Amino acid sequence: MSDILSLIEVEVKDITQREFGLELTSDQVVLQPTKKDFEGDITLVIFPFVKLLKKSPQELAQVFGEELKKRISFVENYNSVGGFINFSISNSYWLSQFKTAANTTNFGHSHQATGKTYIVEYSSPNTNKPLHLGHCRNIFLGYAVSEILKANGHDVIKTQIVNDRGIHICKSMLAWQKLGNGETPQSSGIKGDHLVGKYYVIFDKQYKQQIQELIEQGKTEELAKKEAPIILEAQEMLLKWEQGDKEVVALWEMMNNWVYDGFNATYQRIGVDFDKIYHESNTYILGKDVVLEGVNKAIFFKKDDGSVWVDLTDEGLDEKLLLRGDGTSVYITQDIGTAILRYRDFPSVSGMIYTVGNEQDYHFEVLFKVLKKLGYQWAHNCYHLSYGMVDLPTGRMKSREGTVVDADELMDSVVNDAKSMTQERGHIEGMSEEEKQHLYETIGLGGLKYYLLRVEPKKRMQFNPEESVDLNGNTAPFIQYGYARIQSILRKAPVSNTINETINISETEKELVKLILNYPEELSKAGVEYSPAVLCNYNFELIKLYNSFYQSHPILGEENEDLKCFRISLSTMVADITKQNMKLLGIAVPQKM
Repeated sequence: MSDILSLIEVEVKDITQREFGLELTSDQVVLQPTKKDFEGDITLVIFPFVKLLKKSPQELAQVFGEELKKRISFVENYNSVGGFINFSISNSYWLSQFKTAANTTNFGHSHQATGKTYIVEYSSPNTNKPLHLGHCRNIFLGYAVSEILKANGHDVIKTQIVNDRGIHICKSMLAWQKLGNGETPQSSGIKGDHLVGKYYVIFDKQYKQQIQELIEQGKTEELAKKEAPIILEAQEMLLKWEQGDKEVVALWEMMNNWVYDGFNATYQRIGVDFDKIYHESNTYILGKDVVLEGVNKAIFFKKDDGSVWVDLTDEGLDEKLLLRGDGTSVYITQDIGTAILRYRDFPSVSGMIYTVGNEQDYHFEVLFKVLKKLGYQWAHNCYHLSYGMVDLPTGRMKSREGTVVDADELMDSVVNDAKSMTQERGHIEGMSEEEKQHLYETIGLGGLKYYLLRVEPKKRMQFNPEESVDLNGNTAPFIQYGYARIQSILRKAPVSNTINETINISETEKELVKLILNYPEELSKAGVEYSPAVLCNYNFELIKLYNSFYQSHPILGEENEDLKCFRISLSTMVADITKQNMKLLGIAVPQKM
């Protein structure tokens, strides 16, 4: 629709200049789709003109309406309501635009490279526990944003930073060392990341028990947390790791490799990938060096205990710890190193996008300010893609207590739900067991991804697995079923790309054509806003409108050959857009359902 809007804007500016001697800016010409309750296709908002031109809305409607009818052949009629002029556009225009779209490969996608490259970070787990529901929203969001940016003509480098060191990693290591009795993924039959996560939970239970014992001995809770023997042992293990102790490093490598094998299996099932993986164990050293160099340049300062801080009070924040007094690093230390290393690896990047939950909003505000203080101009192009947490019906997830919804178990659950739903409906006769299982995976994982992506990233949300595989409402199965229905039609339809631009189409057909033509703008908007939710809601509306069309219009049974060809093309376009749109979201669509 952008072409027609641009043309009307140009003419409105020219009319205003010729008739009233006033030059308008593009911001002053407000054009929008006509609201459904009114007749017309495109609306010109003339409220701003009333004061500027000192004319009544009725007078302005007469001038602009008549002039645009003369100047633009496809403006058929107009009507005015208050400060709005609604223009009706001829069917031939919409059919002409539709014909062009139908003959465009990957309609909606940019066919010209922008020359811009973005690094998109997502997943970035800790190696002390398996991926969980919160990670799922992160992974699906980061992956979808990456694919959407590609579709808009940008180059994208998908990356993650694996948080493979630190006190939290040592907690799992220490618990296994003390209580594991040599247990391995092979000996236990437990997936590697699950096994390591098991010992993280064991550590926390031991830690809490020791804290309680110290409190009973008369210690304050704060002191008990610091003096519990097991936390002191974990801190000692971290120091040994940073000093390169062979035994500790060997234990760390073994347990991390268990976790990596587990992560990779999960990523493969989810269907996401990465172009470059960074490890905190490699980047934190660079971060420490940069921080210490910042002290020498008086960008940062040391306190009496030897800890290093940055003062951001003049920027409305506070002082932030960058290095502990014992010389060990904190999260932001490695994030500084990682950012610098990424820019060294990819010096031509146009921006770095961090997909991280909104609990870290302050952290990234500080990180970007620190990088700017260090003089890195590219820091101005760093962006925190902040998203809301995912809650369960029973409340928040707590990994230390083992009450998380594990990603692998979650996927099994939604696939089983999809299996039950599909078997209840039937329609799977003639499928092999392998084909059925593939269908259950497609519906279940599609439902999970869509459910987590359909909500605007910044909004907190509650996950309901049963709703995610519902065939009704704004869900992936609803869209997948719509796609499968179209495929059933197209398998019986003759191949034809002929579209007669003179046919009369119904209002529903015209609305469907307009929605199809709006796809490039929706895809562009999703890229600008880093919001896959835009595409989810678009596709829901597309399939919903197509279903309305399908219920009221014969397709293969249409006697008029021109109309039949058009409706087949219309169905093909809806299917093609749906397939490529869902693919950007990381969701497959079945041929049969």
